[in-house]
Amino acid sequence: RSFFNDFPGAGHRWVLADGFYNEHLVRDVGELNLALAVVTIVALVTLAPVIVRTAAVAWLVYSVPHLVYHLRHLHPYTSGNKVLLTGALVIPIALPLVALVLERPRRTGSAKMEASTPTTRSSASST
Repeated sequence: RSFFNDFPGAGHRWVLADGFYNEHLVRDVGELNLALAVVTIVALVTLAPVIVRTAAVAWLVYSVPHLVYHLRHLHPYTSGNKVLLTGALVIPIALPLVALVLERPRRTGSAKMEASTPTTRSSASST
């Protein structure tokens, strides 16, 4: 409520100025979701470990607070909708956790391989 009424502070009310249906704020959220989708698509296409982990963590940073908010505000929904809503909000937490778990053995395996690979010595150090 404070964000809506007082952002950015010091007597300024930029969010409130757009009214209760805030098209700008809704568009910002949509654009952020599209940006997250781009990172996720790149992770899926490349399977580059750093991008997969980054996308997974980004989804968790976004989804965990979102789930917590909705769990605290389930009162307007019927029992069936509470279950559906909660289930839908758990999926974007479960999938990145699975990705992080699946990615971990690959990191551990590659780290072990790198550790067991002999280093190349220069000709000066071998004489």
